[in-house]
Amino acid sequence: MALLPVLLFVFFVAIVLILSFYFGRKTKSASGYFAAGGNIHWSVNGIAFAGDYLSAASFLGICGMIATVGYDGFLYSIGYLAGWIVALFVVAEPMKRLGKYTFTDALDSKFNSKGIQLFAAISTLIVSICYLIPQMVGAGSLVTPLLGLSHTMGVIMVGSIVIFIVATAGMASTTYVQFLKGGLLIIFSTILCVAIFVRGTTTEPDQGGKVPFYQYQTIQLVESSEGLTSSDSTFQVGAMKEVSGTTLIKVHQDGQELGWWIVTESPKTGTQIAEETQSIVHKFDGATWINGHPESDENQLRQVGNLTKIDGKTEDTGPVSPFKFLSNMGSKETIVKRWEKLDFTEGEDHVTVFAPVYTPGNKIMRPGLKFKVEGTPLQKIEFISLMMALFFGTAALPHILIRYYTVPSQACARKSTIVAIAAIGFFYILTLFMGLGAMSSGVINLTDSNMSAPLLAKSFGTFLFSIISAIAFATVLGTVSGLIVAASGAIAHDLLDRFGGLNMDDKQKVNVGRLAAFAVGLIAIILGIIFKGMNVSFLVGWAFAVAASANLPAILMLLFWKKTTAKGIAWSIVVGIISAIGIILLSPDMYVRYGLPREAAPIPLGQPGIISIPLSFLTLIVVSLITQPKKKKA
Repeated sequence: MALLPVLLFVFFVAIVLILSFYFGRKTKSASGYFAAGGNIHWSVNGIAFAGDYLSAASFLGICGMIATVGYDGFLYSIGYLAGWIVALFVVAEPMKRLGKYTFTDALDSKFNSKGIQLFAAISTLIVSICYLIPQMVGAGSLVTPLLGLSHTMGVIMVGSIVIFIVATAGMASTTYVQFLKGGLLIIFSTILCVAIFVRGTTTEPDQGGKVPFYQYQTIQLVESSEGLTSSDSTFQVGAMKEVSGTTLIKVHQDGQELGWWIVTESPKTGTQIAEETQSIVHKFDGATWINGHPESDENQLRQVGNLTKIDGKTEDTGPVSPFKFLSNMGSKETIVKRWEKLDFTEGEDHVTVFAPVYTPGNKIMRPGLKFKVEGTPLQKIEFISLMMALFFGTAALPHILIRYYTVPSQACARKSTIVAIAAIGFFYILTLFMGLGAMSSGVINLTDSNMSAPLLAKSFGTFLFSIISAIAFATVLGTVSGLIVAASGAIAHDLLDRFGGLNMDDKQKVNVGRLAAFAVGLIAIILGIIFKGMNVSFLVGWAFAVAASANLPAILMLLFWKKTTAKGIAWSIVVGIISAIGIILLSPDMYVRYGLPREAAPIPLGQPGIISIPLSFLTLIVVSLITQPKKKKA
């Protein structure tokens, strides 16, 4: 635990708590608690929008995904940003005009329907919890290198601080926390990108001692009557295994087992070689071995180097412009050493091997490493489904929608959206450089891609790492605060007050909202611990899919189809929720979490949007047509 990161972390948390105390003393009414009294300036709200939206998924998850799969990770940025077009031109002004505190208010403004009140509130809770999971996972990832604490302690710490923020002052303190961290995140991400351009690209990532580097062993392979053998007599080749189309061989040196190595092609000579991998062996008795030795603080996965060749055949380019940096990374002459995760069982052990894969730069900078553009029809459908969820999900996220109630007028709602689009768009351009910077600098944690941006900052020194990590932590705090405000509003205002008919006064509603914030915070802590290690951007994709399926059809049809009925809205929400979550729970990615083989999943699709979104629209149309009010006879 270094002193500077701890001090900066404590400083940020202290500012957050001071804001909470200050606004908590002013928050007396339900409007003040759930919507900051509608008194936030549009410019502040625009940056707060950015702070709310630029969550752990944007900063940690997207940077990590770009660092591991290149351009395919950047497609998340494009999808997230494109969704704001729907928010600007379709949702912003109507949400301000129709609602009061919550998303449910807007949907139910014309009907006063118990069905809408119930199911829209449930949808808000489910989407908020789905979105909370990756934020808490990101918090746990950050705390380990920042404060030297475990993932579990990090999740508990974030949950506790956020519960205090929301329970104390609600939306007012949440808004200014988001404004502060949104501005700082953009400023210091820009500084980090400038540092990347000054460093340039290099095939020697340990220059200056800032980035630890390990030289992996390789052996020349030759074909013989016995199969593949080593040209070096000190190495012996044993068993061979095919995993996901990749060939692994068991290598021994002078009788000592070195583990599974990957069979690949040398990027320099084009000959067939076997290269050392990094491996984690999970024993069924609970012990874990890393690279042949028991897991310990000293024995972790080795820091990896990346570029083995740069366009122009230079070892170190020196300072480059942003365009030259992209040109270097995207050249077919640039060879990037990426790392592929391979899982298999060996006897009673579960083995995870991280194997080097040499990829030309032109393949890094175009789709195909994650989303197979030339792949099977199912893979293409998966990609389209994800893009649908990201594009339609933004304008349907409850914690984003309720921010329109914090400004005084519809014009302010529109202006704050424009500010948000500008800030968010600029930041997403920065994610491309930060992700590629992590890829080219050899700073990726193979077991947790979420840490790519903070570890990139660490390669430039402790101060930048400390400030970036502290801001990233504040990013999680701000987003989680907004989500819990949305969830507590759904419980106190929508479920208990309107659906339950309790007719609470302002004081009672605020007190119930605070209790609800405590309960939702506890749920978020538990789920954040359970989903440890999953990429947060990937998890957020699920939240967007549920939001786009359950909420957006209801919003759009309410605004643009006069025949929409209350029962049509209620049933579309139910079908959207059940179909989206059902597909997710039965997907291959979740079957892996259950400890079952991917192939056993009854639904091969991981992203539900392409099925659940049209199904929700269809349900609304059919039910609305069936339940049209009867015309009175003259």
